[in-house]
Amino acid sequence: MFALVLGGCDRQSGDAPQDGGDKGVVGGVGASGDGGRYDGSETMGVVSIDYRGMAAPDLAFQNPEGEAIRLSDFEGQPLLVNLWATWCAPCIAEMPTLDRLAEEYDGQIKVLTISQDLQGAEVVTPFLAERRFRHLEDWLDEDNAMMAGIESQTLPTTILYDAYGNELFRVIGGMDWAGERAERLIEGALGS
Repeated sequence: MFALVLGGCDRQSGDAPQDGGDKGVVGGVGASGDGGRYDGSETMGVVSIDYRGMAAPDLAFQNPEGEAIRLSDFEGQPLLVNLWATWCAPCIAEMPTLDRLAEEYDGQIKVLTISQDLQGAEVVTPFLAERRFRHLEDWLDEDNAMMAGIESQTLPTTILYDAYGNELFRVIGGMDWAGERAERLIEGALGS
């Protein structure tokens, strides 16, 4: 329980407790010893396989052009879906590593960073532009439907889906996605 407090943000409303809603854990939690600040040097997220094999939720969200899209529209390629928000410190800390991962796995895995900000493009577009990420785009879920669809109350939550839309694993909390642990998780899950 303490680890998730360090590793993730509750929903912005404050009404949802951070109870670690995901049942099983297969990974450890690292703490940097600096009061819980995620600096990319150690993993803080918790890896879960409790939902392994579950189909991706069939919910609409917005692509960078503002059009409705679903995860099933990407069938045929593995997806790394990251739910995040501009107000979530662990989300912000891991984004540069997600950008590097998107570059490293370009053509093999599609990385979707889907914002859960209620203000949508109004806050997300300038946020991403200011940071000048090369591979992250402003995918939006202003209704937070994806959070309910994946049965999580913690941001960030990141899920790797196989090419058929089935969950392989999820990470609850921030993580160094450009690090060795992430590479082992992804390569192991995809059988590479």
